[in-house]
Amino acid sequence: MHGAFFRSIVVFTAMCLMLAVTAAAVSAQVRGRPLPRTRSITIVTEPNAKIAIDGVSYGTTDNLGTLALPAVPAGRKTVRVRADGFAEAKKALLPAQAGNVAIPLVKTTDKAELAFQNGLRLSLLDREKAIAAFEEAAKLRPAYTDAFIGLARIYSDTGETQKARNAIARARRSRPAIAEASAIEGRVLKGIGEEEKAIAAFKRAIKEGGGFQPEALTGVGMLYKERAENDAGSGDPEREAKNYIEAERYFRSAIDQLSGSEDSVVLYQLLGLVYEEQKKPAEAIALYEEFLKLFPNNPESEAFRSFIVQLKKQYPDLK
Repeated sequence: MHGAFFRSIVVFTAMCLMLAVTAAAVSAQVRGRPLPRTRSITIVTEPNAKIAIDGVSYGTTDNLGTLALPAVPAGRKTVRVRADGFAEAKKALLPAQAGNVAIPLVKTTDKAELAFQNGLRLSLLDREKAIAAFEEAAKLRPAYTDAFIGLARIYSDTGETQKARNAIARARRSRPAIAEASAIEGRVLKGIGEEEKAIAAFKRAIKEGGGFQPEALTGVGMLYKERAENDAGSGDPEREAKNYIEAERYFRSAIDQLSGSEDSVVLYQLLGLVYEEQKKPAEAIALYEEFLKLFPNNPESEAFRSFIVQLKKQYPDLK
C-alpha cells in the first residue's frame, strides 16, 4: 500500500527511532480508543549510557548524562543502564514515579563485564571481533547469560542456524526459561522456514515473559501477516481474513507493550498496513492519528500524515 516506504522496513531488528510527547499520564482518546497511560521521566546517569526499561530500549543519554522520556508506560518497571567502563545498574521505577530518576554508575574492573561491553560495541562494527569478545566474557564468567544472548543474536542475524541454536542452549543452561532466548529461537526458525515451530517458540517466549515479550509478539504478527499475503495471492479470502485478524491482534499487543520506546514506530507502520489490507480505513486513520499524538516530532510524522490524506482521498465518505 505504501510502496517503497514499507519495503524499506527492517523487521523488528532495526526499530530505532525516538519519540517526543508531552503528557505525563495520557488520558486523551483517539477516536474512542484510550491512549496508553504514561508518565514523563528523565534518566540522569553517565553520558552515552544505554537505557532499557523492562528489556525494551529507550535510547542513549546525551553528553550530560540525561535522557528525557516523555511517555513511559505506567506501572512498576525496571530500568537498566549500561555504559562502557561502568558496572551495569538496575533500578525499580515505582508505578506512579515521574520526573528525574538518578541512577549513578560505578566504574568496573570486572574483565568479564568489560569483555561483554566490548562485544556489544563491536556487534554492529565487526561481528567476528564481537563474537570473540562475547566468548571471552563467557570464558571469564561461565554462566554469563547476556553474553550467550549476544552470540545468539549475531548468529541469528548472519543465518548461522546451528551456532545460534548452540548459543541459545548455552543461555538456557545458565538461566532456564529465558524469554529472550525463545524469541531469538523463533527468529531462527522463521529464517529457515519452520513457521509452525517459530510460532511455538514465539508463544513460549511470551509465556516465559509473563505475557510481556514485544519481540516475540512482533514475530508472531509478522508470520500471520505473511500468511495472509500468501493467502491473498492464492485466492483464499477466508484464510486471508483470519490471518490478518491474528496479525492485527499481535501487532496491537506489541505496540501497547512498547509504548514510549524507540522500537514502536515500525509496528505502527506494520499494523497500519494490516488495517489497510483488511479495508479498514477508519481503523488505519485512527492508528495513524494515535501515532501523531504520541510522536508529534518523529521524523516519520510527515509520512503518517500523508497516509491519512491518501486514505481520506481513497475513502471520501470517511469523516
